[in-house]
Amino acid sequence: MRQLIQRAQALTSLADHLQPLALLALRLYVSSVFFRAGVIKVSDWSATLALFHDEYKVPLLPPDLAACVGAFGELAFPVLITLGLAGRLGAAGLFVVNAMAVISYPQLWGFDCPAAIHMHFAWGAILLGLVVFGPGKLSLDALVLRRLGLPPRAAAA
Repeated sequence: MRQLIQRAQALTSLADHLQPLALLALRLYVSSVFFRAGVIKVSDWSATLALFHDEYKVPLLPPDLAACVGAFGELAFPVLITLGLAGRLGAAGLFVVNAMAVISYPQLWGFDCPAAIHMHFAWGAILLGLVVFGPGKLSLDALVLRRLGLPPRAAAA
């Protein structure tokens, strides 16, 4: 029994070594999705404003301001996440942007193909994971902590 547990620990140790790469891959994936959406928004601003006036129902914000805030969030937070600079803050901010997209576009729930809403849930889960676990060892956050002589867990404390 002891040998079986030791072998299992060796396998999980391998998975632990892959964690920084997995976190980097998740950061790059979710950032690219939202950054591209932000680029599309600013590339045709009049269409973006029309969507926010006619389709998206963002609570509490006027449509023009909601469009600006949404585009800013989709362009700024992915940069933070990609670099792993204030990675948890960037992930939390993008989580709010994602949640607001789901809330303000109720048609997502009514499509015949549920892939659209399911993707928002998947992106939300990835972003929550990045908030909880941080950007990982392959990030500017980790580099800054090392330069300051602080342990990596200091950011979580």
